[in-house]
Amino acid sequence: MRLFFLALAAAILPGQALAANQVALDNNVFVERVSTDAAGKQRVLLEEPKVVVPGDKLVFVLNYRNASAQPADKFVITNPMPAAVSFADAGDTRPFVSVDGGKTWGLLPEMTVRMSDGSARAAQPGDVTHVRWAFQKPIPAGGTGKLMFRGIVK
Repeated sequence: MRLFFLALAAAILPGQALAANQVALDNNVFVERVSTDAAGKQRVLLEEPKVVVPGDKLVFVLNYRNASAQPADKFVITNPMPAAVSFADAGDTRPFVSVDGGKTWGLLPEMTVRMSDGSARAAQPGDVTHVRWAFQKPIPAGGTGKLMFRGIVK
């Protein structure tokens, strides 16, 4: 189990990168936990993923900021799914996904998975290997935003 957690942690630990067009990315991951108070009211909490086990729900948060003095045009964010995590959803955004390691892209309802016998079936969230957002409008200079998606520890 410890090896599993270390492999997961290496794949999802928060970090910051500077992408093309000088857009800074800050990636974070949280474990979604449900807490019940003394009155029986439930609250959803997002916590640092110190220990995760199969079935835990994760929330990946991608913050972006255009650090350039120019708009960032045709910007794309691609996030591979950690091997130990199954894609669940991306909230109300509609990212492109890949179910073949990033070779082909489309909306999940349009994707198919080729079976070993040559037949195809409709892709399911657990088949997703990568998630991608392609910005239709330029990100203005200094512009910021946030994207998120959810996964479940396998």
